[in-house]
Amino acid sequence: MSKSGIVIALLLLLSGNHMKAQFNTVSFPCNRYKVAVENPAKTTNEKEATPEGVTSKTLKSVSDKSSLSKTDKNKKEQIARYLSICYPLSHIKINSPYGYRIDPFTGKRKFHNGIDLYARSAKVFAMMQGKVLRVGQDKVSGKYVTLQHGNFIVSYCHLSQIFVSQGKIVMPGNVVGISGNTGRSTGEHLHMTIRHNGECINPRIFLDYINSVKESCVVSLANNTI
Repeated sequence: MSKSGIVIALLLLLSGNHMKAQFNTVSFPCNRYKVAVENPAKTTNEKEATPEGVTSKTLKSVSDKSSLSKTDKNKKEQIARYLSICYPLSHIKINSPYGYRIDPFTGKRKFHNGIDLYARSAKVFAMMQGKVLRVGQDKVSGKYVTLQHGNFIVSYCHLSQIFVSQGKIVMPGNVVGISGNTGRSTGEHLHMTIRHNGECINPRIFLDYINSVKESCVVSLANNTI
C-alpha cells in the first residue's frame, strides 16, 4: 500500500476513536516529537522533546456545560484528538531506520523490517486505543508485546518487563512495558514493527502521522485562545 493510503487508513482509525479519550485519566507522557536518525556506530546527545502547549490547566479551562460555545466545542474536540494518540517513548531517536542495512550479527546486508529507537529502561506506551494480541518471549524478539489498532499490528520487542496481558484493552499513553536488551540484540533499545493488513510498513509513517496530528491540535488550540 502507498504512503498516502496508509495515512488515509490512520485518519479513519483516528476519526473512529478520538472522541473516546478520557480527559481526566489520560496523562501526557509524550512530548513534542523531534526525530533524529542516528548511525548506531556514532554516539550523540539524545534529542529531547520540548514541552507541549496542552497542559492540565488547558484541560480544566474547557467547560463541561451543555451550552458550550462554538470555540469551546472546538477546543474540546482538539484536546480529544490530541489525547487519542501518543508516541511510543517520551523521547524519540531512531538508531536504525527501516529498510536494508548491514546486520550487526552477520555483517551481511539484510532487510530491517522495523525501526530501532534509542531507549534506556524507558517506559513504552500504547500509541492508540487498541487490544493486546500477544505477549511472549523468544530468541529473536526477546520479551515482546503485540498490539492491534484497527488494521494496524504494532510489536514492541527486546523489552525487559511487560505490564499487560493478552486480551487487555489499552488506551493511548498506557504503559505496556519497559525497554530492554532481551533476545537477539546487541544493546538496549526498542525495536518496533508495524504491519498494515498483514504487510510490513515503515513505522516512521506512524510517527510522522502522530506528530502532524499533535502539531495541528496545538496550533488550533493556540489560535482559539487568542
